[in-house]
Amino acid sequence: MRVPLSRPLAAAVAMAATIPAAAGCADQPGSIIPIQIAASYVPVPRVPGATVAYALIRDNAGADRLVSATTSDGGQVSFVTPVSPGATATRVVQWVPVPAHGDLTMEPDTVHMVITGIGRLVGGDTITLTLRFARAGKVSTQTVVTNPATGGSSYFLN
Repeated sequence: MRVPLSRPLAAAVAMAATIPAAAGCADQPGSIIPIQIAASYVPVPRVPGATVAYALIRDNAGADRLVSATTSDGGQVSFVTPVSPGATATRVVQWVPVPAHGDLTMEPDTVHMVITGIGRLVGGDTITLTLRFARAGKVSTQTVVTNPATGGSSYFLN
């Protein structure tokens, strides 16, 4: 699932690559960080208690699978994908493949996360998004809550 990066997303990826601690990485010099969360964002819920989450996941090693996710503000995280290319209807999937030595870009019309039962989120807040991979284990990242309606935009949608 490789998608061309927009200029703002590419800038976010470049910046994230210089901050290995934000990607849940090893401290040993020369060690390969198998999975990095290069960028992520959660919009303010349109409906109380429900929102979506998007991430750019970089796999620097062999193929892996994203098997679960949690947030620091609670709620249940599910993975959804369109039922067919170009469809607006989605279906829940149990896991998401992450290509070896490649990127998985979550966007509204591709695979992404749906969060239900989450607490109150305000634009500008930061929550912890923890993703669990079958091979790489848990990787946590600080994720900004954005509000496009008031000018708090996202690199994925603008």
